[in-house]
Amino acid sequence: MQILINLIGFKVGWMSSVLGAARDMPWLGPAVLLVVLVVHLRQAERPDLELGLVVACGVLGAWFDSILAATGWVSYPAGQFAPNLAPYWIVTMWMLFATTLNRSMSWLKGRLTLAAAMGAIAGPMSYYAGSKLGGIVFESPLAATVALSVGWAALMPVVVTLADRLNGFDVTLARAEK
Repeated sequence: MQILINLIGFKVGWMSSVLGAARDMPWLGPAVLLVVLVVHLRQAERPDLELGLVVACGVLGAWFDSILAATGWVSYPAGQFAPNLAPYWIVTMWMLFATTLNRSMSWLKGRLTLAAAMGAIAGPMSYYAGSKLGGIVFESPLAATVALSVGWAALMPVVVTLADRLNGFDVTLARAEK
């Protein structure tokens, strides 16, 4: 049941983020993230580890999406503090994504090649869906798609490994560290 709640929270947060940005309400996704994050952390045996994972993924996402913006391959209709920086709503989407890594996507642990393949395909697909909803614009579609595929293929094994180390739901790990 908690995995289903996690998956639903992610889907609601994703839609709120993208549609909020598309409709000049970039604050909507981050507001949903706060609710999802509170629920997520309350379910964790070690909320400190989960919060560390969420922050780490936010930093990685800010870096990656800022590269996409700085190259001019993508642009965002709302929520940017500066043209070459990722908008805050997409950074919180990375944080939202982090809440799935030890729950609904925990099956990827130990499967780094699969994680990379999934990232190479699902990463660009997610951004493409976001572009169709108006949350992101592919200024250079081929370059953006290649960058997204390569970037997500590289980042998925990193975040899966981080999730394994910062797992606030693995009771065995949590007890071993106490």
